[in-house]
Amino acid sequence: MARVILGVGAGIAAYKACELLRLLKEAGHRVRVVPTHDALRFVGEPTWAALSGEPVTTDVWAGVDEVPHVRLGQTADLVLVAPATADLLARAAAGMASDLLTATLLTARCPVVYAPAMHTEMWEHPATRQNVSVLRARGAIVVEPAVGRLTGPDTGSGRLPEPAELLAVAQAVLSSRTSGGVCPPVTPGPDGGERDSDPDLAGRRVLVSAGGTREELDPVRFLGNWSTGTQGYAFASAAVARGADVTLVAANVELPDPAGPKVIKVVSARDMHAAMLAQARTADVIVMTAAVADFRPVKRSDSKIKKDGRVPEPIVLTANPDILADLSARRATQGPAGQVLIGFAAETHPDLEVARAKLARKGCDLLVVNPVGDGRGFGSVESEAVVLGADGSCTPIPRRSKGALADVVLTLAVALLELVSRHIDRPVPARLCQVS
Repeated sequence: MARVILGVGAGIAAYKACELLRLLKEAGHRVRVVPTHDALRFVGEPTWAALSGEPVTTDVWAGVDEVPHVRLGQTADLVLVAPATADLLARAAAGMASDLLTATLLTARCPVVYAPAMHTEMWEHPATRQNVSVLRARGAIVVEPAVGRLTGPDTGSGRLPEPAELLAVAQAVLSSRTSGGVCPPVTPGPDGGERDSDPDLAGRRVLVSAGGTREELDPVRFLGNWSTGTQGYAFASAAVARGADVTLVAANVELPDPAGPKVIKVVSARDMHAAMLAQARTADVIVMTAAVADFRPVKRSDSKIKKDGRVPEPIVLTANPDILADLSARRATQGPAGQVLIGFAAETHPDLEVARAKLARKGCDLLVVNPVGDGRGFGSVESEAVVLGADGSCTPIPRRSKGALADVVLTLAVALLELVSRHIDRPVPARLCQVS
């Protein structure tokens, strides 16, 4: 059972925090709600107390004998602020301690996650963007708000992500904290005291592709595949939980957008090729999980191809651009230096020698070889893989959830980033493995 502080800012989205509180409690966590004073204008103290089973206060003067403005942050496993208003983000970035919540944020020795919610103009204001940058630079996780209906008739970026998505982020952060993925055990701080390490992808930009591309034959039909985008979305969520600024390029995915990433929707292989190369300019890590069509029709019919008793003309195919190879070529000529490139190879009968040749041909750093078919891979909640490295390494990943698989691969990527930052050559001794 984790000890979670649920901070609630004074925004209309505070009502959604009631559902988030319920989900956290049902997941087995002990939750203490710490609202701002004005947040109680939206949801009253009795509601928070009844739902949490814990006392609720907004100032540092209640229960002074327990020194709550220090103890709450010191003893928490996670501080999750939802909604985080523009004002609250500003006060947190400035290091203010004007109420119990901001004092708790200053004393927290655990991961801190902010889920912003505000009108689009406020979210896009340079002051808010600067405050978000400051918080992220300090190791806080600030998820990107969702796009959708806001207060009144307004629509745009600034909507609080759905409670289930925020629960997923919280669970990923807590899971990685206990397994050493996000926040390793406490280490000495500059003053000799203890503090938690920053999330290992804090300040990094991660680009993920997901889903399956579609190549139109006519206005009705297309060439496609069975990819659902589940693995790519798991990578995006895992990267957010580890502090990264994430962009997700999604092709024909019907899943709800995960909390945190910027999502770019595409349809065809050429659409994805353009989006990925444009976003790659600033990415530290690229994860290419999408199932991209190798070919597309040379000609698309402007009307539905009908069955009228005649044999239709043969469909002539031409090759689509090789996105992974082009990302590698772009990195070699334009950078950025040290960018980590991860490819995926879904195979019905994996052959590691063939996969190593593909790894070399594509020019990526890691190739995740995962078996598909017979209930594995596409559409399943679990997966397994062997990760081959350009350095000769080989890391088997036994069957597990796709989120857990994503965490293992991201840990390998972080290790490569650290080698580059220390100006150490990447090659390490190869480890033998095989796929049963």
